[in-house]
Amino acid sequence: MGQRPNDLTPHASPQHYLGAEMRAWRTQRGLSLGKLSRSILFNTSYMARVERGGQAASADLVRAYDDALGAGGSLVRLHASVLEGISLEGLPQGDVANRGPHVANGSVALAEKPETQAPSEEGMSVPVRSDDGRIIFVSLSRRALIGALGAGAAIAAASDLSAAASPAPRSDLIASGADPIELLQATRRVLIDNDNLFGPHRVIPTVQQQIAAIKELRANRRGTDRRKLLQLQTQYSELCGWLYQDLGDFRAAQHWMREALEASHMAGDDELTTYILARRSQLAGDMNDPIEAVDVAEAAEDRAAPRSRLAAVAATYGAHGHALRNDQLMAQRAYEHARELLAKMDPDPSSPWGVWLDGAYIDVQRAHSLAALGDHRGAAAGFRDAISRLPAGYHRDRGVYLGREAVSLARAGEAEQAASAGLQALAVAKETGSDRIARELAQLDGVLDQWHTVRGVSDFKDALTEAVLRQA
Repeated sequence: MGQRPNDLTPHASPQHYLGAEMRAWRTQRGLSLGKLSRSILFNTSYMARVERGGQAASADLVRAYDDALGAGGSLVRLHASVLEGISLEGLPQGDVANRGPHVANGSVALAEKPETQAPSEEGMSVPVRSDDGRIIFVSLSRRALIGALGAGAAIAAASDLSAAASPAPRSDLIASGADPIELLQATRRVLIDNDNLFGPHRVIPTVQQQIAAIKELRANRRGTDRRKLLQLQTQYSELCGWLYQDLGDFRAAQHWMREALEASHMAGDDELTTYILARRSQLAGDMNDPIEAVDVAEAAEDRAAPRSRLAAVAATYGAHGHALRNDQLMAQRAYEHARELLAKMDPDPSSPWGVWLDGAYIDVQRAHSLAALGDHRGAAAGFRDAISRLPAGYHRDRGVYLGREAVSLARAGEAEQAASAGLQALAVAKETGSDRIARELAQLDGVLDQWHTVRGVSDFKDALTEAVLRQA
C-alpha cells in the first residue's frame, strides 16, 4: 500500500501555495512522484520538498511540471507571480490541493494517457483555433498527432521528413578510409543549413541519430579522438536543444542543453562550456525567466576569455533578461556594454562560437527587448532594419523577425501594416514549422481583434485559421 501523502498547507505562504498547485496538477493527471520524475528528469526528493513548500521551486522544475502535465502555462505564471512577491491575499482562495473540479480536469483530451514522453521523443506544440476565436497552443504527442492527422498522412509525413533530414553525401568523405569525425562535422553543418531553410521537424531525427553514433564511437576511442568526439557530442546536443527551443518544447530543449553542458565538461573545453552557458541564457529569455537569463549570462561572461566574442554574446542575452524584468535603465546599460565588448573584441579566428554576432544581431535583440519594455514603434523599426540586413539562407529567422515586427506594429496601432507583415510571416511558418513564428502570430491574432474591419486584417485572420488545426 502506498504511503499517504503529507497534508499540504497552501496558505502558509505563496511558496507553499505553488507547491500545492503543482501537486494538484500531478495527482489530477494520475501520476506518482516517481513516474513524473522519470519523465521530467528531476529528483523525487527535491520534487516532494517543493510540493510541500519546504524548498523553493526552480524555473526549470516549474516549466517541466507545466509542460508534462499540460497546465497551459498556469504554473509558470504562478511561479512568476511568486518571484515577483505576490501576497497570499493576491492568490485565489480555497485549498488548491483538495479542491473540487480542478482546471486540470478541463477538456484536454490530448493528455488522456498519463505517461508523458521523454525529451528525446518527438512531440510538438500545435496552434489551435478555439471555440471562442482565440489561438491557443496544445501539446501533441506523436500518438495524438497521428490520431489528429490520420495514419496515412502521418506515415507520408514521416517518410518525407526522413528523406529531407538526411544530408546529401559528400563523395570525398564517404570514400574508403574517410574519417568518421570529419564526416560527423560535415553532417552537422549540412543539418544547420537544412534547419535554416526547412525548420526543426525535418532535422531532429537525424541529429539524434548522430548523437547515438557518437556515443558508440566513443567506446573504442581514446586520447585526442575521444576528446573530439565529446566536443562533437556537445555541439550536436546544443543543436538538438536549439531545434526543440524553436519548436517551443522547452522541457526537451532544457534536457538537451543539460546534456551539452555535461559533455562540454567531459571534453574539458572551457570555451565550449562558456558558449553553452550563453545559450542557456538565451533559452531562459525565450521562457520568460528573467532571473535565470541574467544570472546565467553573467556566469558565461565571467568565464569568457577577455576580449572574446563570447563575452559580447553573453552580455547581449543578459540585456534581454533585464528587459524582461521591466528594468529599462539596466537593459539600456547592458546593451551599451555588449556593444563596447563587441567594439573591443579580438576573437580567436579559429573559434567557431558566436561568429554570427555583429552589430545587426545586437540591434535585433534590442528590438526584441524594446517590445518587452513597451516601445512598440521602436521595436518595429528595429525588426524592419534587421530583416533588411539578414544574410541569404536565414529563411526561418526572417519569419521570426516578420512576426515580431507585425506584433509591434499592431501594438503601435498600425493594423494594416501589421496584417501585411503577419501574412508574410505565416508563409514562412507553414514552410518551417517554427513554433517561435507561430506564437508571434497567435499574439498578433489577438491584438488585431479590435481592428477586424480594417482592410487586410480579415485576410490575415482567415489565412491563420486555415493554417492551424481547429479545436474538435
